[in-house]
Amino acid sequence: MSARVAVIGGGLAGISAALACVDAGAEVTLLEASPRLGGAACSFRRGELWVDNGQHVFLRCCSAYRGLLERLGTTGATMLQPRLDIPVLMPGRRSLRLRRSGLPAPLHLGGALLRYRALAPAERLSAARCALRLRRLDPGDGALDRRSFGSWLAEQRQSARARAALWDLIALPTLNLHADDASLALAVKVFRTGLLDRTDAGDIGYATRPLAEVHAEPARRALATAGADVRDRTRVLALESGERGVTVRTDAGTVEADAAVVAVAHHQLPAIAGPRWPDVAALGVSPIVNLHVVYDRRVTRHAFAAVLDSPLQFVFDRTAAAGLRRGQYLAVSLSAADGYAQARSAELRAAFLPEIRRVFPGAARVEPIDAFVTREKEATFRAAPGSAAVRPGCRISTPRVYLAGAWTDTGWPATMEGAVRSGITAARAALIDLGHTRSLPEEVAA
Repeated sequence: MSARVAVIGGGLAGISAALACVDAGAEVTLLEASPRLGGAACSFRRGELWVDNGQHVFLRCCSAYRGLLERLGTTGATMLQPRLDIPVLMPGRRSLRLRRSGLPAPLHLGGALLRYRALAPAERLSAARCALRLRRLDPGDGALDRRSFGSWLAEQRQSARARAALWDLIALPTLNLHADDASLALAVKVFRTGLLDRTDAGDIGYATRPLAEVHAEPARRALATAGADVRDRTRVLALESGERGVTVRTDAGTVEADAAVVAVAHHQLPAIAGPRWPDVAALGVSPIVNLHVVYDRRVTRHAFAAVLDSPLQFVFDRTAAAGLRRGQYLAVSLSAADGYAQARSAELRAAFLPEIRRVFPGAARVEPIDAFVTREKEATFRAAPGSAAVRPGCRISTPRVYLAGAWTDTGWPATMEGAVRSGITAARAALIDLGHTRSLPEEVAA
C-alpha cells in the first residue's frame, strides 16, 4: 500500500513537502487554513491590481527554490539577472551600481567594491580585506552563532559608514535584521554562499508575475494533477500521533495518515503541538512592512534599487506584475521593521512619501493616486545570536511527525530557499522512516 502523508500548511515548505511525497508515489492530503496556498509569499487583489504581500527575491544559488519553479512550470514568470547588478541610490548624489565581473570568486566583486563611491577609498580597501577574512569563516561553527555580526565587523574595524552602506545593504534584506542584531553564523552563510564562494551565486531573481501565479495556483494544479487532496480553508485543531500513524483533527473532520509533515510558521506551532514537541518560542519574530505607491506616470526607470542615506531601504517596480496598465507602481520594502510594524498607515505615508520624492526626482512634483501599507508582523524568525540552538531539525521525538519551515534547522536564514529545502528534507525523512524509499526526493546539499 502507498504511504499516506498529511501535510499541514500550504506555504512553500508545505507545497515542497507535498510535491516531494506525491512524486514519490505517496498519498498526500494537504491542509491549509487560509483560502489560498503560498503562505508568506502570496498575493491578493486590490481593485484591478494584484498585490504581493512582500517583495521576495531569490539568488542563482537558490537551487532548491529554482527547482520548485521548474516543477511548477513557472520559471518563465520570474527574471534572473545574467550578472549581479544592484543600483544604489543616494538622495542628491549620482547613483551607483554594485555589479560583479566574470572573474573567479572572490575577485568578481573586487572592481565593484573599489568603485563603490558610497565609501571612502580607505573604507573600500578595509571592506575588501574584511570580506576575505569572512570567507574563511565556517557558518557551521557553533561559536559564530553565539555572537553578532556587528561585533565581528567592529573587530575588523569596519566604520559605521561601511556597516550601513555595504554590510547592512546585504544583511538587512536577507537576515531581516541589522548587522548589530544578527547571528554571525547566518551572516557568514549569506555572504559566503550568496556572494563570495561562487562567481554567479549572487545574481538576483524576482517574480515578474503576481506570486499567486508563480506559486499558489500552479502548486494547486500540480498537486491535483498528481492526485493529492488539497483542502484549503481547513484549520487543524489537534494532531495525535502514535507508532502506527497520526490522526489530524480539523474543523472539517478527521484525517488519518501514516505520517504528518507540519509546515506551519513557528509562532503557529504551539496551537497544535504536543508535550514532546520542541519549544521554539525563543526564536522570536522580525517584521517586514511594505509601502505600496501608485502613480499616474513613470517616476523611475529602475526595476529595483537599494537606497542609502534614507529609510527607504529597497524599492521595487511592480507595475507589470501587478497588472497596472498606465502609470507606475512602486513597492518600498522595509526589513527589520520593528519601529514601523505598529505605526498607522497615515504615519508611514507621511514619513515615506517625501523620501520617495527626495530619492526619485521624477516623483518630486507628482502626487500618488494610491498609497497603502501591508504588514507582516511575524514575517520571519529572529536570526539573532543563539538562534541556531533553538531551530529544530525535521525529526522530533514525537513519532511519525516531521517539521518543515524556513525556521527549522536548514542552515539558511528565513528565505524562500530555506522553506523549500525544509519541505524536501522533511518529506524525505518521512518517506524513509515509512519504508517508502522508491523515487525518493534528492537530498538537498547544505
